[in-house]
Amino acid sequence: MPGVTKMQCLLFRLVLITFVFLDSVDDVNAGITSRYTGKEWPAVDIPLDHEVFAVPEGHNAPQQVWFFCFPLVAVAEYVTKNRVHITQGNYDGNAVIISWVTFGEPGFSEVQYGTSDKNYEFTAEGKMTNYTFYEYSSGYIHHVLLDDLKFDTKYYYKIGDGDSAREFWFQTPPMIGPDVPYKFGIIGDLGQTYNSLSTLEHYMESGAQSVLFLGDLSYADRYQYNDVGNHEIEYMPYMNEVVPFKSFLYRYPTPHLASMSSSPMWYAIRRASAHIIVLSNYSPFVKYTPQYLWLNEELENVDRENTPWLIVLMHVPMYSSNEEHFMEGESMRAVFEEWFVNHKVDVIFAGHVHAYERSYRISNIRYDVSSGERYPAPDESAPIYITVGDGGNSEGLAGRFRYPQPNYSAFREASYGHSTLEIMNRTHAFYHWNRNDEGKKVPTDSFVLHNQYWPSNVQESKLRKHNLSVLGRIASE
Repeated sequence: MPGVTKMQCLLFRLVLITFVFLDSVDDVNAGITSRYTGKEWPAVDIPLDHEVFAVPEGHNAPQQVWFFCFPLVAVAEYVTKNRVHITQGNYDGNAVIISWVTFGEPGFSEVQYGTSDKNYEFTAEGKMTNYTFYEYSSGYIHHVLLDDLKFDTKYYYKIGDGDSAREFWFQTPPMIGPDVPYKFGIIGDLGQTYNSLSTLEHYMESGAQSVLFLGDLSYADRYQYNDVGNHEIEYMPYMNEVVPFKSFLYRYPTPHLASMSSSPMWYAIRRASAHIIVLSNYSPFVKYTPQYLWLNEELENVDRENTPWLIVLMHVPMYSSNEEHFMEGESMRAVFEEWFVNHKVDVIFAGHVHAYERSYRISNIRYDVSSGERYPAPDESAPIYITVGDGGNSEGLAGRFRYPQPNYSAFREASYGHSTLEIMNRTHAFYHWNRNDEGKKVPTDSFVLHNQYWPSNVQESKLRKHNLSVLGRIASE
């Protein structure tokens, strides 16, 4: 019979596909542990005389604010070889902070900009700063805020003077709204190796509109007595350097005041249909501390009607089954996890562990030291935890996962790569993790992310409507 034959064929294909798939992963109790281990390709820093670090021509030409290492998060408009850094400048996205460095002399902290190429209608002035770290002296660091911009608009701008002036452009995000589509790139623990360059090139090809950095960017602490990054948090009393995060605080402004934060180390922004909260694992966060009090209020301020996607960024993962940095995020998990579950956070991204891992929706909030379940359990209200600490650092990959694979772990692999999160509307987003395979981009892990707020909200609305209609019929009878 033709129908039976077709069905048999389909079943055979399904069995064959299942066999091939299962043969490519380890036999574990829970999710998938990929047998693929990323190659170093090579895990050495790109030489400073490489073309990607070429100094722009001209006297005192503006240069990039270098990506020094810090275990924090920056939300940037884009990454570019043109060596200028752009960060969101206010709460809702219609402002940017443009940063650059001059080395010969201070120059002017001024940006000319407009909506037509080479026709600069507006001028903004900012501030210049510099600092020293042991025997290192920074260049002149410029930060200029461009505000009151139009949403979803391409802007052209110019920095520098005379023959050394440089011209670029950026695109502002769409206006805040529940069904505004938007695509983010997610990169952590980047470094400046050839793998790092491959990660950035793949990100630039992805069509993402902005990138979320999960910390540890340049690993500058590997260069002794230079501009030491805070991969060691920059607390080095033997060098008479006792101010943590010094390089970051001078080089990377954040819009923390717009979200009523008292520190640039933690803050929040809204972008398109997402509300993004940035936390600092290396700042005090226990009860009554400024970060604790701020997060409690910020979560209450989230408007899921206008920004349905609630995303949290941090450096140290709260859930990880890798031997490297195992349970380092446990203290923050104990403080904040119940809040994340109660507020139905959609996804939490972290770096720190130099590998990739994605969890199921699980929580461990039923244990209170004296009683309750002691192990993570499935929880539909919990976020998905994703570790993307595989940008390309020079320390190598974290290839030692714990066995057996925990029930909370859905997929894990020790490879370099980056992720994208493409929000489609208020209910669905597409997530992808792409492996760097000797410079080639290989799609490896993907799933459809369902919004935590809207589906339940729609169901409750339908239920209320149904109950009201039933009550109406009863009243009329």
